[in-house]
Amino acid sequence: MSGLILKLGPRERVLINGAVIENGDKRSRLAIKTPGANILRLKDAIHPEEANTPVRRTCYATQLLLSGDSEVEPTKRQVLCRIEELSRILTDHDSRSLLDAATTAIRDEQYYRALKALRTLLPREERLLAARLQ
Repeated sequence: MSGLILKLGPRERVLINGAVIENGDKRSRLAIKTPGANILRLKDAIHPEEANTPVRRTCYATQLLLSGDSEVEPTKRQVLCRIEELSRILTDHDSRSLLDAATTAIRDEQYYRALKALRTLLPREERLLAARLQ
């Protein structure tokens, strides 16, 4: 079993299966051997006040699923509805592929995979919003 290798900087925090773990004063490597462990680097986390756009709100809800901080079934339905709404706006092939991947991952309860696909949409959303404001 190969697993996931996490390389953590000094004092970096990571959420693993609902537990916040903080690294010590030196860089370190952790080997995560448990398949399907829910892992989120806290420096990559979207905070509630940052969930202020459609893609960010969808990422945040997915992040809550990943961290175990929400009820699974209602939040899964909410995320799937938000992905459906995004698919009406982001109609290019790449965005649709990412949204399809996120949908499949949510249905398979692979929340990290879903979050990874959704986060890829953040720069696109930012460009679209910036163009709209000009």
